[in-house]
Amino acid sequence: MTDEFATSAAIRNFSLPSGADTVQGRRMVLIGKYNTLKAARETGSGYYLEAGDLGEVLLPGNLAPRDLQCGSSLEVFLYFDSEDRLVATTERPFATVDEFAALKVLTVHRRIGAFLDWGLGKDLLLPFREQREQRVKPGERVVVYIKVDERSDRIIATTRFNRYLDKEPPGYSREQRVRFLITRRTPLGYHAIVEGRYSGLVYHSGLGTALEAGRQIDGYVRAVRPDGRIDLSLDPAGGGRLKDIAGEVMEALEKRGGHLPFDDTSTPESIREAFNTSKKTFKKVLGTLYKQRRIRFRDGGGIDRL
Repeated sequence: MTDEFATSAAIRNFSLPSGADTVQGRRMVLIGKYNTLKAARETGSGYYLEAGDLGEVLLPGNLAPRDLQCGSSLEVFLYFDSEDRLVATTERPFATVDEFAALKVLTVHRRIGAFLDWGLGKDLLLPFREQREQRVKPGERVVVYIKVDERSDRIIATTRFNRYLDKEPPGYSREQRVRFLITRRTPLGYHAIVEGRYSGLVYHSGLGTALEAGRQIDGYVRAVRPDGRIDLSLDPAGGGRLKDIAGEVMEALEKRGGHLPFDDTSTPESIREAFNTSKKTFKKVLGTLYKQRRIRFRDGGGIDRL
């Protein structure tokens, strides 16, 4: 089980299933997505690519591969640049349209909204009208859904993304392993987006440490409610997981020369980072290993292999 914090510099995004991108056998060119386009002609500014009904789209020369020739095709991302011109780029944004991602707030314009770093030259706008009740602040990392704005046809972000989640109950079974993205803290726990499609909740009662928005976690389904919402857990139920962690502890002791700087006084955060489990579960594992005379507790802290 992995537990990684998603930074804007390297993020694995969750995406909703995109709609059909072909019309009568002809592939559509999609704004905010990757498209394979053919280079039609070269100019002093770069290459113009054939983009179907969108006409020709410029790929600036400094972003074109050195071996690109007219008539050859390449994969590019289409978006609007700082002058609101539709352009192509070989750069890869941290997220595309119809995806969720945790992005850093760079600046906030008092009349327009916040601008987010999504890995391209033009920052991504999160309008005030698309923000939840609590407005975002510079330096904050926020989970957003990226879409094409119905009003302007421009690519924007929104934190009001519940409407883009699937309301149909998923066919998950209890204890099924799933991947989810933590979005925000609530009075009951932490809201999460499960597999890029469903709404889920990790309850405070099942946690030994706080979670941060933008963290992506492989966890487990506890229950699926009639309204389609999913109760989640970071750890599976039953004793199978205890055996797995015990094996990880013994393997770590082997690799570290027989000593580990972890014991039942270690912080929940350090235990979660090292073994991806709760402190409660970790203490049970150490207790079992101690009774089996496989480890001992060192007076100065940590454990030794016997």
